[in-house]
Amino acid sequence: MHGLLLIDKPSGLSSHDVVRHVRRLFQTRKVGHAGTLDPLATGVLPVAIGEGTKLLQFLLAEDKAYRATMRLGVTTDTLDSEGTVLATQVVPSDLAAVLPNLLTRFRGEIEQIPPMYSALKKDGVPLYKLARAGKVVEREARRVTIESLELINVQSPDVTLEVECTKGTYIRTLCADLGDAVGCGAHVIALRRLRTGQYPIERCLPLDQLSVLEDVIRSDAFMAVDEALSDYPAAELAEDASLRLNNGIAPLVSELTISDSVMPGDLVRLVFAGRLMAMARFAPERQALKRGEFELMRVFNCRDVG
Repeated sequence: MHGLLLIDKPSGLSSHDVVRHVRRLFQTRKVGHAGTLDPLATGVLPVAIGEGTKLLQFLLAEDKAYRATMRLGVTTDTLDSEGTVLATQVVPSDLAAVLPNLLTRFRGEIEQIPPMYSALKKDGVPLYKLARAGKVVEREARRVTIESLELINVQSPDVTLEVECTKGTYIRTLCADLGDAVGCGAHVIALRRLRTGQYPIERCLPLDQLSVLEDVIRSDAFMAVDEALSDYPAAELAEDASLRLNNGIAPLVSELTISDSVMPGDLVRLVFAGRLMAMARFAPERQALKRGEFELMRVFNCRDVG
């Protein structure tokens, strides 16, 4: 089994718990996930199996969409309801009136300081392990882009938002920072990922519905490797170029047939006889070094994917 399985992660499990479940169910060790969801969170969790694990580097780079409910007036050490309460403050009575203007501050490119309770590492140690040991270390601010931030519901002290954002965005941090802007602090009480890249929640399969392998493969939640990368333009290899690719030699533009226009830096699928063979980045500057115009990013076992 090689491909991508879209799972609707339930609350209460970590992303690694889901991976372990899939490993046991399908009796394979080669399983990974694209984009960690906190145990509190639910929603889209792409799980790659077999050769599909080579997809993860591309899926992790994709934009995501969330629905988040935050509770104003209470801050916690984890920035969500699973943490210890640090402080409580009065929520402004004019909350519904002030929120729309405050949201404008958080749209577009912003800076975030990653939370201590995160999987980021400091000197090789995950931050959450340091946090559990009572340690707080300095974290560098990161630039992320909030492409869309919409107010869905206000029932003070709770506020529900929908967010579209680039990779690396921490929704817990976004809500905590918004709570600080309101003047009373906040933490996340519910979080649901609605989309990862091109994959919406409607296509996902709840974890408790994973059962017979053949049924999973036939479901909308499963994609072969090539289908999972179908958003990227395809380039058909000449036969000689496909043989050299098996030895790790990147093709020349003259050895490809590309139906879509490709710009420098774009990723393309290299295919031969209907089979995905590799993902490559168009890098015409390499030609000056006589290395071909494409940089190989990932080579797939063409006998196992399609």
